[in-house]
Amino acid sequence: MKRFSSLFLVSLLSGTVTLGSYKLLFDDNGYFSKKSIVTQAPNTYGRTIGLSSEAVDFTEAADKTIHTVVHVKNVSRKSVSNPILEYFYGYRGDQLQEQVGTGSGVIISEDGYIVTNNHVIKDASEIEITLNNKKSYPAKLIGTDSKMDIALLKINADEKLPYTAFANSDSVKIGEWVLAVGNPYNLTSTVTAGIISAKARNLETGGIQSFIQTDAAVNPGNSGGALVNTRGELIGINTMISSPTGSYTGYSFAIPSNNAKKIIDDLIEFGNVQRGILGVEGGELNAQASKEFGVKETQGFYINKVQQKSGAEKAGLQKGDIIIKLDNQNISSFADLSGYINTKRPNDKVEVTFIRDGKNKVLPVVLSKNEFFSTEFKGIELEDLAAADKNRYHLDYGVKIKSINNENLKQYEAELKGNIILSIDNVKIKDIESASKLLNNKAENQSIQMEMINKRGEIIRIII
Repeated sequence: MKRFSSLFLVSLLSGTVTLGSYKLLFDDNGYFSKKSIVTQAPNTYGRTIGLSSEAVDFTEAADKTIHTVVHVKNVSRKSVSNPILEYFYGYRGDQLQEQVGTGSGVIISEDGYIVTNNHVIKDASEIEITLNNKKSYPAKLIGTDSKMDIALLKINADEKLPYTAFANSDSVKIGEWVLAVGNPYNLTSTVTAGIISAKARNLETGGIQSFIQTDAAVNPGNSGGALVNTRGELIGINTMISSPTGSYTGYSFAIPSNNAKKIIDDLIEFGNVQRGILGVEGGELNAQASKEFGVKETQGFYINKVQQKSGAEKAGLQKGDIIIKLDNQNISSFADLSGYINTKRPNDKVEVTFIRDGKNKVLPVVLSKNEFFSTEFKGIELEDLAAADKNRYHLDYGVKIKSINNENLKQYEAELKGNIILSIDNVKIKDIESASKLLNNKAENQSIQMEMINKRGEIIRIII
């Protein structure tokens, strides 16, 4: 028995030594194992974060959203003359020509409010909404914001409607999964998936400067449709694509839900959009701009000018300050700044964090009303058009000459004051914001050409 016990103990010790030697010399981390500079991720990596079947299951979000996205039909009628009849018979027999446009929209309340793009319903004589269940209703236009490309519609349905809740678009993260939902062909809502490719994209559209970019497939008929997160919450209104062919080729853009919500609230409460402004002019920093301005920072918004009587001036912001944060939102570009300010109203207060003389400072700024926003260049003070001017001249763009302070132009003050500038150096001027942005890039000694309408309604051109 003792002999058997001794043999068993020796065998056990031998096996232990053999196994230990193998682990020491030949296992993955052993002396003779193959070395690698690549760090191996744990086996649990990717199982539950982002790539699991559970994480990319869009069925619930899709089911919640498809019933809230509608087809929008826009019927417009334009008067068309017949040049042959005019030439041979002197007969001007104008005819009404019907044009039909289509797009998508999103139901945002159970009583029938619908948001879409302004360009989807522009110049519409009639608007028809078709729900995902194929029921159709005439729609009333509540209001529009052409600058931000948003329109608000209302239908009177015979039932409570499914609607989409708004998410906080400022919280959207790059790489986050999203769904684009549209109803382009009056069939039923269609769903495509992708990720957030970028935030605060500035596409130089002359209007909104802060798009959400996604690689979810969006085609022209999807304009006005919903961009939602994986919970089916609205984070954007799909509005445009970047494509040489007119069809989807990889990038699409959406108006952030925070911007759309603010416009909708304004249209319902005031009947128009209440725009607040910070009251600063300048540009975003990058390596080249920083070198020109003589600053070390390469991110942020550099203040080149502070508007008189604006909230920025009253708070104490100065030329040369670099804005790096508004409230809790980091500001690294003009799109960041304009995108955040466009979610605010006049008299709203924002905490502005900026760099001055190498030190971070914070000032509370009360936003001014956009109607008081003006800019001056070469002694010509410009302001936005009033509603009366737009109606009188049938314009939806341009800026008005408010005053002449240039001594060389004083003799022409009576002729110039009150004129409406349509373009500067052949660039169409939408409003004061686009005018100041263009003029900021002009040197004071650089001549510019202006096309304008004078008080008699005549088109004139001047060079100053």
